[in-house]
Amino acid sequence: MTVLSARPQVPPGRVPAGHQANRWSVLALLCFSLLLIAVDATVLHIAVPALTAALEPSAVQLLWIIDIYSLVVAPLLVTFGTLGDRYGKRRFVLAGYVVFGVASLAAAFAGGPLMLIAARALLGVGGAMIMPATLSIIRQVFTDRRERAVALGVWSAVAAGGAAVGPLVGGVLVEHFWWGAVFLINVPLLVVALPLAMRLLPGSRGDRRHRWDAPSAALSVLGILFVAFGLKEAGHGSLMGTRPALAILVAGVALLVWFTARQRRLAHPLLDIGLFAQRGFALGVVCVLLAVFALVGLQLMLAQYLQLVLGDSPLRAGVRMLPLMIAAIAGGLCAARLLQRFGLRATMSGGLALSGLSLAPTVTWGAEQHPLLLCLCFAGIGFGVEVALLAASDTIMASAPEARAGGAAAIEETAYELGAGLGVAVLGTITTVVYAPAVATVPGVGPHAMGQARESLASAAHVAREIGGGTGATLMDTARAAFVTALHSTVVVSVVLLAATALAAAVLVPRRRAAPRSAPR
Repeated sequence: MTVLSARPQVPPGRVPAGHQANRWSVLALLCFSLLLIAVDATVLHIAVPALTAALEPSAVQLLWIIDIYSLVVAPLLVTFGTLGDRYGKRRFVLAGYVVFGVASLAAAFAGGPLMLIAARALLGVGGAMIMPATLSIIRQVFTDRRERAVALGVWSAVAAGGAAVGPLVGGVLVEHFWWGAVFLINVPLLVVALPLAMRLLPGSRGDRRHRWDAPSAALSVLGILFVAFGLKEAGHGSLMGTRPALAILVAGVALLVWFTARQRRLAHPLLDIGLFAQRGFALGVVCVLLAVFALVGLQLMLAQYLQLVLGDSPLRAGVRMLPLMIAAIAGGLCAARLLQRFGLRATMSGGLALSGLSLAPTVTWGAEQHPLLLCLCFAGIGFGVEVALLAASDTIMASAPEARAGGAAAIEETAYELGAGLGVAVLGTITTVVYAPAVATVPGVGPHAMGQARESLASAAHVAREIGGGTGATLMDTARAAFVTALHSTVVVSVVLLAATALAAAVLVPRRRAAPRSAPR
Protein backbone atom coordinates (compact mmCIF):
# COMPACT_ATOMS: atom_id res chain seq x y z
CA MET A 1 0.00 0.00 0.00
CA THR A 2 3.02 2.30 -0.25
CA VAL A 3 1.85 3.67 -3.58
CA LEU A 4 -1.51 4.58 -2.12
CA SER A 5 0.00 6.78 0.58
CA ALA A 6 2.83 8.34 -1.43
CA ARG A 7 1.21 11.80 -1.63
CA PRO A 8 1.06 14.16 1.37
CA GLN A 9 -2.05 13.59 3.45
CA VAL A 10 -4.38 16.36 4.65
CA PRO A 11 -6.94 16.46 7.45
CA PRO A 12 -10.49 15.35 6.63
CA GLY A 13 -12.58 18.02 4.90
CA ARG A 14 -9.58 20.14 3.82
CA VAL A 15 -8.48 20.14 0.20
CA PRO A 16 -5.10 21.43 -1.00
CA ALA A 17 -5.32 24.54 -3.20
CA GLY A 18 -3.83 22.64 -6.15
CA HIS A 19 -6.68 20.12 -6.11
CA GLN A 20 -9.29 22.88 -6.03
CA ALA A 21 -7.60 24.52 -9.02
CA ASN A 22 -7.81 21.17 -10.86
CA ARG A 23 -11.35 20.49 -9.68
CA TRP A 24 -12.81 20.18 -13.20
CA SER A 25 -10.04 17.75 -14.15
CA VAL A 26 -10.86 15.80 -11.00
CA LEU A 27 -14.53 15.77 -12.04
CA ALA A 28 -13.63 14.49 -15.52
CA LEU A 29 -11.54 11.68 -14.01
CA LEU A 30 -14.24 10.69 -11.51
CA CYS A 31 -16.94 10.71 -14.20
CA PHE A 32 -14.73 8.53 -16.39
CA SER A 33 -14.39 6.10 -13.47
CA LEU A 34 -18.14 6.11 -12.90
CA LEU A 35 -18.77 5.56 -16.62
CA LEU A 36 -16.68 2.36 -16.59
CA ILE A 37 -18.67 1.05 -13.61
CA ALA A 38 -22.07 1.97 -15.06
CA VAL A 39 -21.31 0.60 -18.54
CA ASP A 40 -20.09 -2.70 -17.09
CA ALA A 41 -23.52 -3.33 -15.54
CA THR A 42 -25.18 -3.68 -18.98
CA VAL A 43 -22.35 -4.13 -21.49
CA LEU A 44 -22.82 -7.93 -21.52
CA HIS A 45 -26.47 -7.78 -22.62
CA ILE A 46 -25.55 -7.66 -26.31
CA ALA A 47 -22.70 -10.17 -25.86
CA VAL A 48 -24.94 -12.99 -24.55
CA PRO A 49 -25.27 -14.96 -27.84
CA ALA A 50 -21.52 -14.81 -28.59
CA LEU A 51 -20.62 -15.60 -24.97
CA THR A 52 -23.03 -18.56 -24.87
CA ALA A 53 -21.58 -20.01 -28.07
CA ALA A 54 -18.05 -19.76 -26.65
CA LEU A 55 -18.53 -20.91 -23.03
CA GLU A 56 -21.82 -22.88 -23.22
CA PRO A 57 -23.15 -21.83 -19.78
CA SER A 58 -26.39 -23.23 -18.38
CA ALA A 59 -29.36 -20.88 -18.05
CA VAL A 60 -28.64 -20.33 -14.34
CA GLN A 61 -24.93 -19.78 -14.98
CA LEU A 62 -25.78 -17.23 -17.67
CA LEU A 63 -27.98 -15.28 -15.24
CA TRP A 64 -25.17 -15.29 -12.67
CA ILE A 65 -22.68 -14.06 -15.28
CA ILE A 66 -24.98 -11.14 -16.08
CA ASP A 67 -26.13 -10.05 -12.64
CA ILE A 68 -23.48 -11.14 -10.11
CA TYR A 69 -21.84 -7.76 -10.79
CA SER A 70 -24.81 -5.69 -9.57
CA LEU A 71 -25.64 -8.13 -6.76
CA VAL A 72 -22.11 -7.72 -5.35
CA VAL A 73 -21.98 -3.95 -5.89
CA ALA A 74 -25.32 -3.29 -4.13
CA PRO A 75 -24.51 -4.50 -0.58
CA LEU A 76 -20.87 -3.34 -0.73
CA LEU A 77 -21.58 0.29 -1.68
CA VAL A 78 -22.36 1.35 1.89
CA THR A 79 -19.55 -0.81 3.31
CA PHE A 80 -16.85 0.71 1.12
CA GLY A 81 -18.36 4.18 1.49
CA THR A 82 -17.96 3.89 5.26
CA LEU A 83 -14.46 2.41 4.98
CA GLY A 84 -13.48 5.19 2.55
CA ASP A 85 -14.59 7.80 5.08
CA ARG A 86 -12.63 5.97 7.77
CA TYR A 87 -9.36 5.27 5.94
CA GLY A 88 -9.33 7.83 3.12
CA LYS A 89 -11.34 7.95 -0.11
CA ARG A 90 -8.36 8.30 -2.43
CA ARG A 91 -6.91 4.99 -1.26
CA PHE A 92 -10.10 3.18 -2.12
CA VAL A 93 -10.36 4.73 -5.58
CA LEU A 94 -6.79 3.72 -6.43
CA ALA A 95 -7.21 0.23 -4.96
CA GLY A 96 -10.53 -0.07 -6.79
CA TYR A 97 -8.80 0.73 -10.10
CA VAL A 98 -6.35 -2.11 -9.51
CA VAL A 99 -9.06 -4.61 -8.53
CA PHE A 100 -11.25 -3.58 -11.47
CA GLY A 101 -8.34 -3.91 -13.92
CA VAL A 102 -7.26 -7.34 -12.68
CA ALA A 103 -10.87 -8.58 -12.72
CA SER A 104 -11.39 -7.22 -16.26
CA LEU A 105 -8.33 -9.10 -17.47
CA ALA A 106 -9.52 -12.32 -15.79
CA ALA A 107 -13.03 -11.93 -17.27
CA ALA A 108 -11.75 -11.27 -20.80
CA PHE A 109 -9.84 -14.56 -20.89
CA ALA A 110 -12.16 -16.68 -18.72
CA GLY A 111 -12.07 -20.28 -19.87
CA GLY A 112 -15.44 -21.29 -18.45
CA PRO A 113 -18.67 -20.02 -16.91
CA LEU A 114 -17.56 -20.40 -13.27
CA MET A 115 -14.33 -18.48 -13.87
CA LEU A 116 -16.30 -15.69 -15.58
CA ILE A 117 -18.79 -15.53 -12.69
CA ALA A 118 -15.89 -15.21 -10.21
CA ALA A 119 -14.26 -12.49 -12.33
CA ARG A 120 -17.54 -10.58 -12.60
CA ALA A 121 -17.96 -10.79 -8.81
CA LEU A 122 -14.46 -9.33 -8.40
CA LEU A 123 -15.42 -6.58 -10.86
CA GLY A 124 -18.32 -5.81 -8.53
CA VAL A 125 -15.93 -5.48 -5.60
CA GLY A 126 -13.76 -3.04 -7.57
CA GLY A 127 -16.80 -1.05 -8.68
CA ALA A 128 -18.12 -0.81 -5.13
CA MET A 129 -14.74 0.51 -3.96
CA ILE A 130 -14.75 3.29 -6.58
CA MET A 131 -18.38 4.46 -6.82
CA PRO A 132 -19.06 5.90 -3.29
CA ALA A 133 -15.70 7.69 -3.25
CA THR A 134 -16.40 9.49 -6.54
CA LEU A 135 -19.42 11.28 -5.04
CA SER A 136 -17.61 12.07 -1.78
CA ILE A 137 -14.56 13.53 -3.55
CA ILE A 138 -16.78 15.75 -5.72
CA ARG A 139 -18.34 17.16 -2.56
CA GLN A 140 -14.84 17.58 -1.14
CA VAL A 141 -13.20 19.48 -4.02
CA PHE A 142 -16.19 21.62 -5.06
CA THR A 143 -16.62 24.02 -2.16
CA ASP A 144 -18.78 26.54 -4.05
CA ARG A 145 -22.44 25.46 -3.85
CA ARG A 146 -23.30 26.49 -7.42
CA GLU A 147 -20.29 24.71 -8.91
CA ARG A 148 -21.03 21.67 -6.74
CA ALA A 149 -24.59 21.55 -8.09
CA VAL A 150 -23.26 21.57 -11.66
CA ALA A 151 -20.70 18.87 -10.82
CA LEU A 152 -23.31 16.64 -9.16
CA GLY A 153 -25.60 17.13 -12.17
CA VAL A 154 -22.82 15.95 -14.51
CA TRP A 155 -22.13 13.00 -12.20
CA SER A 156 -25.83 12.01 -12.24
CA ALA A 157 -26.02 12.27 -16.04
CA VAL A 158 -22.98 10.01 -16.42
CA ALA A 159 -24.45 7.49 -13.96
CA ALA A 160 -27.75 7.41 -15.87
CA GLY A 161 -26.23 7.38 -19.35
CA GLY A 162 -23.58 4.76 -18.62
CA ALA A 163 -25.98 1.87 -18.10
CA ALA A 164 -28.00 2.93 -21.14
CA VAL A 165 -24.97 3.14 -23.45
CA GLY A 166 -23.63 -0.25 -22.28
CA PRO A 167 -25.44 -2.33 -24.94
CA LEU A 168 -24.15 -0.08 -27.74
CA VAL A 169 -20.56 -0.34 -26.49
CA GLY A 170 -20.99 -4.11 -26.22
CA GLY A 171 -22.42 -4.29 -29.75
CA VAL A 172 -19.47 -2.43 -31.27
CA LEU A 173 -16.87 -4.57 -29.46
CA VAL A 174 -18.54 -7.93 -30.10
CA GLU A 175 -19.13 -7.06 -33.76
CA HIS A 176 -15.49 -6.16 -34.46
CA PHE A 177 -13.59 -8.31 -31.94
CA TRP A 178 -14.95 -11.02 -29.60
CA TRP A 179 -17.06 -11.15 -26.43
CA GLY A 180 -14.00 -10.82 -24.17
CA ALA A 181 -13.27 -7.37 -25.63
CA VAL A 182 -16.11 -5.89 -23.55
CA PHE A 183 -13.88 -6.51 -20.51
CA LEU A 184 -10.42 -6.18 -22.05
CA ILE A 185 -11.07 -2.57 -23.12
CA ASN A 186 -11.12 -1.60 -19.43
CA VAL A 187 -7.46 -2.51 -18.93
CA PRO A 188 -5.68 0.12 -21.12
CA LEU A 189 -8.19 2.76 -19.95
CA LEU A 190 -7.39 2.01 -16.31
CA VAL A 191 -3.64 1.96 -17.01
CA VAL A 192 -4.00 5.57 -18.20
CA ALA A 193 -6.41 6.56 -15.41
CA LEU A 194 -4.35 5.19 -12.47
CA PRO A 195 -1.37 7.62 -12.70
CA LEU A 196 -3.76 10.51 -13.39
CA ALA A 197 -5.72 9.60 -10.27
CA MET A 198 -2.53 9.44 -8.19
CA ARG A 199 -1.66 12.97 -9.33
CA LEU A 200 -5.10 14.61 -9.29
CA LEU A 201 -7.13 13.13 -6.45
CA PRO A 202 -6.83 14.79 -3.04
CA GLY A 203 -5.52 12.69 -0.19
CA SER A 204 -6.86 12.57 3.35
CA ARG A 205 -6.19 10.80 6.62
CA GLY A 206 -9.77 9.67 6.87
CA ASP A 207 -11.90 9.94 9.96
CA ARG A 208 -11.68 7.04 12.41
CA ARG A 209 -14.96 8.15 14.00
CA HIS A 210 -16.78 6.57 11.03
CA ARG A 211 -17.51 3.11 12.40
CA TRP A 212 -17.78 0.00 10.29
CA ASP A 213 -19.77 -3.00 11.46
CA ALA A 214 -18.33 -6.13 9.83
CA PRO A 215 -21.22 -8.46 10.82
CA SER A 216 -23.71 -6.08 9.17
CA ALA A 217 -21.67 -6.10 5.97
CA ALA A 218 -21.53 -9.91 5.96
CA LEU A 219 -25.27 -10.24 6.63
CA SER A 220 -26.19 -7.88 3.77
CA VAL A 221 -23.90 -9.52 1.20
CA LEU A 222 -24.82 -13.11 2.10
CA GLY A 223 -28.52 -12.29 2.40
CA ILE A 224 -28.75 -10.76 -1.07
CA LEU A 225 -26.69 -13.53 -2.70
CA PHE A 226 -28.72 -16.28 -0.96
CA VAL A 227 -32.00 -14.70 -2.10
CA ALA A 228 -30.72 -14.44 -5.69
CA PHE A 229 -29.38 -18.02 -5.66
CA GLY A 230 -32.63 -19.36 -4.25
CA LEU A 231 -34.72 -17.54 -6.86
CA LYS A 232 -32.62 -18.81 -9.74
CA GLU A 233 -32.39 -22.42 -8.56
CA ALA A 234 -36.03 -22.66 -7.47
CA GLY A 235 -37.04 -21.54 -10.94
CA HIS A 236 -34.69 -23.81 -12.86
CA GLY A 237 -33.56 -26.56 -10.50
CA SER A 238 -30.38 -27.44 -12.41
CA LEU A 239 -28.06 -27.92 -9.43
CA MET A 240 -30.48 -29.06 -6.73
CA GLY A 241 -34.11 -29.79 -6.09
CA THR A 242 -36.73 -27.13 -5.56
CA ARG A 243 -36.98 -27.64 -1.79
CA PRO A 244 -33.26 -27.02 -1.02
CA ALA A 245 -33.37 -23.96 -3.30
CA LEU A 246 -36.40 -22.62 -1.44
CA ALA A 247 -34.60 -23.29 1.86
CA ILE A 248 -31.68 -21.14 0.65
CA LEU A 249 -34.14 -18.44 -0.42
CA VAL A 250 -35.75 -18.47 3.05
CA ALA A 251 -32.30 -18.40 4.67
CA GLY A 252 -31.43 -15.32 2.57
CA VAL A 253 -34.63 -13.54 3.65
CA ALA A 254 -33.86 -14.46 7.29
CA LEU A 255 -30.34 -12.98 6.98
CA LEU A 256 -31.76 -9.73 5.59
CA VAL A 257 -34.33 -9.58 8.43
CA TRP A 258 -31.46 -10.13 10.90
CA PHE A 259 -29.50 -7.36 9.14
CA THR A 260 -32.46 -4.98 9.48
CA ALA A 261 -32.95 -5.79 13.17
CA ARG A 262 -29.23 -5.27 13.81
CA GLN A 263 -29.28 -1.83 12.13
CA ARG A 264 -32.09 -0.75 14.44
CA ARG A 265 -30.03 -1.71 17.52
CA LEU A 266 -26.70 -0.17 16.53
CA ALA A 267 -25.81 3.36 17.60
CA HIS A 268 -23.94 3.78 14.27
CA PRO A 269 -25.74 1.54 11.76
CA LEU A 270 -24.23 0.60 8.42
CA LEU A 271 -27.57 1.50 6.76
CA ASP A 272 -29.92 4.08 8.26
CA ILE A 273 -33.04 1.89 8.37
CA GLY A 274 -34.89 4.46 10.49
CA LEU A 275 -35.36 6.64 7.40
CA PHE A 276 -37.96 4.17 6.11
CA ALA A 277 -40.35 5.47 8.78
CA GLN A 278 -40.94 8.39 6.41
CA ARG A 279 -43.63 7.34 3.91
CA GLY A 280 -42.24 9.47 1.10
CA PHE A 281 -38.73 8.10 1.61
CA ALA A 282 -39.89 4.46 1.59
CA LEU A 283 -42.00 4.97 -1.53
CA GLY A 284 -39.14 6.77 -3.30
CA VAL A 285 -36.78 3.86 -2.61
CA VAL A 286 -39.38 1.34 -3.86
CA CYS A 287 -39.81 3.43 -7.02
CA VAL A 288 -36.05 3.43 -7.69
CA LEU A 289 -35.84 -0.31 -7.06
CA LEU A 290 -38.75 -1.26 -9.35
CA ALA A 291 -37.96 1.23 -12.13
CA VAL A 292 -34.39 -0.05 -12.47
CA PHE A 293 -35.65 -3.63 -11.95
CA ALA A 294 -37.89 -3.33 -15.02
CA LEU A 295 -35.41 -1.38 -17.17
CA VAL A 296 -32.26 -3.49 -16.72
CA GLY A 297 -34.05 -6.85 -16.67
CA LEU A 298 -35.92 -6.07 -19.87
CA GLN A 299 -32.81 -4.64 -21.55
CA LEU A 300 -31.23 -8.09 -21.27
CA MET A 301 -34.27 -9.86 -22.73
CA LEU A 302 -34.75 -7.31 -25.52
CA ALA A 303 -31.08 -7.52 -26.52
CA GLN A 304 -31.48 -11.28 -27.03
CA TYR A 305 -34.79 -10.77 -28.86
CA LEU A 306 -33.22 -8.36 -31.34
CA GLN A 307 -30.31 -10.68 -32.14
CA LEU A 308 -31.75 -14.18 -31.89
CA VAL A 309 -35.37 -13.59 -32.96
CA LEU A 310 -35.09 -10.67 -35.38
CA GLY A 311 -31.61 -11.68 -36.55
CA ASP A 312 -29.84 -8.37 -35.88
CA SER A 313 -26.05 -8.27 -35.62
CA PRO A 314 -24.64 -7.19 -32.21
CA LEU A 315 -23.90 -3.70 -33.55
CA ARG A 316 -27.32 -3.30 -35.17
CA ALA A 317 -29.01 -4.47 -31.97
CA GLY A 318 -27.04 -1.89 -29.99
CA VAL A 319 -28.03 0.83 -32.46
CA ARG A 320 -31.69 -0.23 -32.32
CA MET A 321 -31.58 0.29 -28.53
CA LEU A 322 -30.17 3.82 -28.96
CA PRO A 323 -33.63 5.46 -28.64
CA LEU A 324 -33.82 4.11 -25.11
CA MET A 325 -30.47 5.71 -24.23
CA ILE A 326 -31.25 9.05 -25.91
CA ALA A 327 -34.71 9.21 -24.32
CA ALA A 328 -33.22 8.41 -20.89
CA ILE A 329 -30.78 11.32 -21.24
CA ALA A 330 -33.62 13.58 -22.42
CA GLY A 331 -35.71 12.46 -19.46
CA GLY A 332 -32.91 13.38 -17.07
CA LEU A 333 -32.62 16.84 -18.63
CA CYS A 334 -36.39 17.48 -18.63
CA ALA A 335 -37.25 15.96 -15.26
CA ALA A 336 -36.30 19.01 -13.17
CA ARG A 337 -38.64 21.24 -15.22
CA LEU A 338 -41.42 18.66 -15.05
CA LEU A 339 -41.02 18.51 -11.28
CA GLN A 340 -41.36 22.29 -11.00
CA ARG A 341 -44.36 22.35 -13.34
CA PHE A 342 -46.36 19.32 -12.16
CA GLY A 343 -45.01 18.45 -8.70
CA LEU A 344 -43.66 15.22 -7.23
CA ARG A 345 -46.82 13.13 -7.37
CA ALA A 346 -47.65 13.71 -11.04
CA THR A 347 -44.02 13.46 -12.18
CA MET A 348 -43.23 10.20 -10.40
CA SER A 349 -46.51 8.44 -11.15
CA GLY A 350 -46.56 9.83 -14.71
CA GLY A 351 -43.04 8.57 -15.45
CA LEU A 352 -43.87 5.09 -14.16
CA ALA A 353 -47.17 5.05 -16.05
CA LEU A 354 -45.44 6.11 -19.29
CA SER A 355 -42.93 3.26 -18.88
CA GLY A 356 -45.73 0.74 -18.36
CA LEU A 357 -47.75 2.04 -21.31
CA SER A 358 -44.66 1.92 -23.52
CA LEU A 359 -44.07 -1.71 -22.55
CA ALA A 360 -47.67 -2.81 -23.11
CA PRO A 361 -47.57 -2.90 -26.96
CA THR A 362 -44.70 -5.39 -26.81
CA VAL A 363 -47.04 -8.05 -25.40
CA THR A 364 -48.61 -8.41 -28.85
CA TRP A 365 -45.09 -8.00 -30.30
CA GLY A 366 -45.54 -7.19 -33.91
CA ALA A 367 -42.56 -4.85 -33.64
CA GLU A 368 -40.49 -6.73 -36.22
CA GLN A 369 -42.94 -5.54 -38.85
CA HIS A 370 -43.12 -2.06 -37.26
CA PRO A 371 -39.64 -0.66 -36.50
CA LEU A 372 -41.15 2.72 -35.63
CA LEU A 373 -43.32 1.08 -32.96
CA LEU A 374 -40.24 -0.58 -31.46
CA CYS A 375 -38.39 2.75 -31.48
CA LEU A 376 -41.30 4.52 -29.75
CA CYS A 377 -41.54 1.76 -27.13
CA PHE A 378 -37.83 2.07 -26.32
CA ALA A 379 -38.06 5.87 -26.19
CA GLY A 380 -41.10 5.81 -23.88
CA ILE A 381 -39.46 3.31 -21.53
CA GLY A 382 -36.21 5.29 -21.30
CA PHE A 383 -37.85 8.69 -20.84
CA GLY A 384 -40.45 7.47 -18.34
CA VAL A 385 -37.98 5.54 -16.18
CA GLU A 386 -35.49 8.42 -16.01
CA VAL A 387 -38.17 10.98 -15.09
CA ALA A 388 -39.52 8.65 -12.40
CA LEU A 389 -36.00 8.04 -11.04
CA LEU A 390 -35.25 11.75 -10.69
CA ALA A 391 -38.62 12.38 -9.01
CA ALA A 392 -37.98 9.44 -6.68
CA SER A 393 -34.52 10.81 -5.86
CA ASP A 394 -36.05 14.19 -5.05
CA THR A 395 -38.65 12.51 -2.83
CA ILE A 396 -35.95 10.54 -1.01
CA MET A 397 -33.79 13.57 -0.30
CA ALA A 398 -36.81 15.75 0.61
CA SER A 399 -37.96 13.18 3.17
CA ALA A 400 -34.57 12.90 4.89
CA PRO A 401 -33.31 15.48 7.41
CA GLU A 402 -30.15 17.26 6.23
CA ALA A 403 -28.08 15.57 8.93
CA ARG A 404 -29.02 12.17 7.50
CA ALA A 405 -28.72 13.06 3.79
CA GLY A 406 -25.62 10.86 3.44
CA GLY A 407 -27.49 7.81 4.71
CA ALA A 408 -30.40 8.56 2.38
CA ALA A 409 -28.09 8.82 -0.64
CA ALA A 410 -26.41 5.52 0.31
CA ILE A 411 -29.79 3.76 0.46
CA GLU A 412 -30.77 5.23 -2.93
CA GLU A 413 -27.53 4.02 -4.57
CA THR A 414 -28.01 0.57 -3.01
CA ALA A 415 -31.60 0.41 -4.29
CA TYR A 416 -30.39 1.30 -7.80
CA GLU A 417 -27.81 -1.50 -7.94
CA LEU A 418 -30.07 -3.98 -6.16
CA GLY A 419 -32.84 -3.24 -8.66
CA ALA A 420 -30.46 -3.98 -11.53
CA GLY A 421 -29.33 -7.28 -10.01
CA LEU A 422 -32.78 -8.49 -8.98
CA GLY A 423 -34.27 -7.39 -12.32
CA VAL A 424 -32.02 -9.81 -14.15
CA ALA A 425 -32.44 -12.51 -11.48
CA VAL A 426 -36.25 -12.41 -11.26
CA LEU A 427 -37.17 -11.61 -14.87
CA GLY A 428 -34.48 -13.99 -16.10
CA THR A 429 -35.87 -16.76 -13.91
CA ILE A 430 -39.42 -16.11 -15.14
CA THR A 431 -38.14 -16.28 -18.72
CA THR A 432 -36.40 -19.60 -18.04
CA VAL A 433 -39.43 -21.10 -16.27
CA VAL A 434 -41.74 -20.27 -19.20
CA TYR A 435 -39.23 -20.87 -22.01
CA ALA A 436 -37.93 -24.37 -21.17
CA PRO A 437 -41.25 -26.31 -21.24
CA ALA A 438 -42.42 -24.31 -24.29
CA VAL A 439 -39.59 -25.73 -26.44
CA ALA A 440 -41.26 -28.78 -27.98
CA THR A 441 -39.17 -31.81 -28.93
CA VAL A 442 -37.93 -31.57 -32.54
CA PRO A 443 -37.65 -34.84 -34.55
CA GLY A 444 -34.03 -35.65 -35.30
CA VAL A 445 -32.63 -33.79 -32.28
CA GLY A 446 -31.25 -36.00 -29.51
CA PRO A 447 -32.28 -35.73 -25.84
CA HIS A 448 -28.96 -34.16 -24.81
CA ALA A 449 -29.14 -31.52 -27.55
CA MET A 450 -32.79 -30.79 -26.71
CA GLY A 451 -31.87 -30.36 -23.05
CA GLN A 452 -29.14 -27.94 -24.05
CA ALA A 453 -31.56 -26.02 -26.33
CA ARG A 454 -34.01 -25.66 -23.44
CA GLU A 455 -31.38 -23.91 -21.29
CA SER A 456 -31.79 -20.58 -23.11
CA LEU A 457 -32.44 -19.11 -26.53
CA ALA A 458 -28.73 -18.43 -26.95
CA SER A 459 -27.99 -22.12 -26.21
CA ALA A 460 -30.67 -23.16 -28.71
CA ALA A 461 -29.02 -20.97 -31.36
CA HIS A 462 -25.67 -22.62 -30.64
CA VAL A 463 -27.17 -26.14 -30.91
CA ALA A 464 -29.09 -25.23 -34.09
CA ARG A 465 -25.87 -24.02 -35.75
CA GLU A 466 -24.10 -27.27 -34.86
CA ILE A 467 -26.96 -29.43 -36.23
CA GLY A 468 -27.53 -27.31 -39.33
CA GLY A 469 -29.89 -28.02 -42.19
CA GLY A 470 -33.66 -28.18 -41.92
CA THR A 471 -33.57 -29.80 -38.48
CA GLY A 472 -31.46 -26.97 -37.08
CA ALA A 473 -33.79 -24.38 -38.64
CA THR A 474 -36.86 -26.11 -37.16
CA LEU A 475 -35.22 -26.19 -33.73
CA MET A 476 -34.43 -22.49 -33.96
CA ASP A 477 -37.98 -21.60 -35.01
CA THR A 478 -39.37 -23.59 -32.07
CA ALA A 479 -36.96 -21.93 -29.64
CA ARG A 480 -37.77 -18.45 -30.97
CA ALA A 481 -41.50 -18.99 -30.51
CA ALA A 482 -40.90 -20.24 -26.95
CA PHE A 483 -38.71 -17.25 -26.15
CA VAL A 484 -41.31 -14.78 -27.42
CA THR A 485 -43.88 -16.46 -25.15
CA ALA A 486 -41.46 -16.17 -22.22
CA LEU A 487 -40.71 -12.55 -23.07
CA HIS A 488 -44.42 -11.74 -23.01
CA SER A 489 -44.57 -13.15 -19.47
CA THR A 490 -41.71 -10.93 -18.26
CA VAL A 491 -43.31 -7.90 -19.91
CA VAL A 492 -46.64 -8.59 -18.18
CA VAL A 493 -44.89 -8.88 -14.80
CA SER A 494 -43.00 -5.62 -15.42
CA VAL A 495 -46.12 -3.75 -16.55
CA VAL A 496 -48.04 -4.91 -13.46
CA LEU A 497 -45.22 -3.83 -11.12
CA LEU A 498 -44.84 -0.44 -12.82
CA ALA A 499 -48.60 0.14 -12.80
CA ALA A 500 -48.88 -0.78 -9.11
CA THR A 501 -46.01 1.53 -8.18
CA ALA A 502 -47.45 4.35 -10.33
CA LEU A 503 -50.80 3.95 -8.53
CA ALA A 504 -49.10 3.98 -5.11
CA ALA A 505 -47.17 7.14 -6.07
CA ALA A 506 -50.35 8.82 -7.29
CA VAL A 507 -52.08 8.13 -3.98
CA LEU A 508 -49.30 8.39 -1.38
CA VAL A 509 -46.69 10.88 -2.65
CA PRO A 510 -47.27 14.54 -1.67
CA ARG A 511 -48.04 16.91 -4.55
CA ARG A 512 -45.17 19.25 -3.76
CA ARG A 513 -41.75 18.97 -2.18
CA ALA A 514 -42.11 19.24 1.58
CA ALA A 515 -39.49 20.36 4.06
CA PRO A 516 -37.74 17.33 5.57
CA ARG A 517 -38.79 16.29 9.05
CA SER A 518 -36.80 14.48 11.69
CA ALA A 519 -37.10 10.79 11.05
CA PRO A 520 -37.35 8.48 14.04
CA ARG A 521 -34.61 5.93 14.54
